[in-house]
Amino acid sequence: MLEWTSDAWGKLTGPYGTGEKVPALLQQLMGEYDQEIADELFQEYLFHQNTIYTVTYAAVPYLTQMARSTTDPEVRRDLFVTCGVIEASRDRSEAAPFPAAWAGLAEQVGAPVCSDIYGSYIEAIREMASLGEDVRAHAADAPVDESEKRYILLADAAYRGSHPVANMLMTFSSGDEYVAVCPACEQDVYLWPNGEGGRIQAFAEDPVFEEEQEAYEVVPTAKFADAEQKTLAKHAAAIGEHGLARDLPYLAGEANCPSCGQHMQIWPALLSTFSG
Repeated sequence: MLEWTSDAWGKLTGPYGTGEKVPALLQQLMGEYDQEIADELFQEYLFHQNTIYTVTYAAVPYLTQMARSTTDPEVRRDLFVTCGVIEASRDRSEAAPFPAAWAGLAEQVGAPVCSDIYGSYIEAIREMASLGEDVRAHAADAPVDESEKRYILLADAAYRGSHPVANMLMTFSSGDEYVAVCPACEQDVYLWPNGEGGRIQAFAEDPVFEEEQEAYEVVPTAKFADAEQKTLAKHAAAIGEHGLARDLPYLAGEANCPSCGQHMQIWPALLSTFSG
């Protein structure tokens, strides 16, 4: 893991410049966790528009240390979600010893430093994954709203390596709509809960802008066949994310495409956008 005093921090990049200020922010958080500092670190230095940066990789091992050592379950939950969002946004084509895109950085700081940063990040994510059971157990009993519970589930999915599921949950974090892509005609299929018994219906156009259009029924699955569906349903029920638990049978169901009429399975059509 990159030492606090390493000159490499100044060579690492974030969304708005170098990472030279990141060690000081991390040290402040390790001394006393402050939500404003945590938000500043995440939003100004580590993450922007679903993109992570070289300094993000160097910071995550320290965030993991905090999550593992804290006695405050809310701090652990916040760090669990933060690092889960980061992992969900990582390019899954990367390979050890470090991403090919870091070639320029390796020329500046040396390949061994790049290998250490990347390897420490991967190990930190494994360690963070081990906290999932504790975080979910606390979320089940604590007064946590459903939107935050969905973020816990997306982080959990990212740690399991289910990046498409994690990104789907992050994109549709409010649960008030989902968008799939028909595999036959490649048109968007808008999936909207209609408020009557939790049913989800399919539309050819966004119902926000086209109120007068035909609604197509989505037939919910009676039994989850996909391992990830089963895990997600189990965890959603366990932590009380009732909206997702209600929606999942429909998201794992089937419908006729509103644009071309072809029969489609919703789940792969929903995840196809996030599988690249």
